[in-house]
Amino acid sequence: MLGEGPLWHPRRQQLFWFDIENHSLLSRQGDTPLLWRFDRAVSAAGWIDETTLLIATETGLITFDLDKGIEAPLCDIEADRAETRSNDGRADPWGGFWVGTMSKVGAPGMGTLYRWYQGHLDVIATDLGTPNALCFDKFRARAYFADTKARVIWFLSLNPKTGWPTGERTRFLDLNETDQSPAFKPDGAVIDQDGCLWNAQWGAARVARYSPEGVFLSAYHLPTGHTSCPAFGGPHYDTLFVTTAQHKLPATPASWHAVAGQVFQLTPGVKGVPEPAVTL
Repeated sequence: MLGEGPLWHPRRQQLFWFDIENHSLLSRQGDTPLLWRFDRAVSAAGWIDETTLLIATETGLITFDLDKGIEAPLCDIEADRAETRSNDGRADPWGGFWVGTMSKVGAPGMGTLYRWYQGHLDVIATDLGTPNALCFDKFRARAYFADTKARVIWFLSLNPKTGWPTGERTRFLDLNETDQSPAFKPDGAVIDQDGCLWNAQWGAARVARYSPEGVFLSAYHLPTGHTSCPAFGGPHYDTLFVTTAQHKLPATPASWHAVAGQVFQLTPGVKGVPEPAVTL
């Protein structure tokens, strides 16, 4: 229903992703589908070791043993706010994990961006609509994030030793100021081996590639509109996986509905890099 959070596990050589509305973590081994259900929304993950994931849930961060199906609490995140849930999240190169929260009904200004690092949770940004596009540049100098509702992607300059922001956010890409359709809303993002940012654009049926300077380079179109998040994977990291959603699709075009919610794979001609591990 609401695909999100694709993660290629570099040790298992396996793709994981989430269905937020159905409280599920999904994967497959060969042609065999795999599914783990939870009692609350789950949306994003990082890998800790070969059998353990860190997972962002609507009430906090947990560790999850894939083989045993056992979860353990790591820290609460807005656990007392029934009106919010987690959304996009990604491990950073220092062993931390960034995650955003948002209103379950899409109310504006209720989103917060957090960083979990060395056992502590800190607020990075507040008053967001839908935090998204969390990714980190190849030089360990920037953290990118978006507000989907504002149609803007920013970056934060980071301390290269600790990964903490060193100043105010800087606008990287404003889809309100381009000649493109106003329906292009920045959702999940990932950085490729060349340092370019790939952004899934909700409502646009595409994933777009931008240079480190924010210049549009190319786009890959998909057969359904709500593209939600990309992830590089495969043995050589030359496959781009893209999650999509059935959630809130417009009535037209009707063709979008037939394959909405599926996970697609592209061969874009560039490579990604392995996701870093989360350090407990």
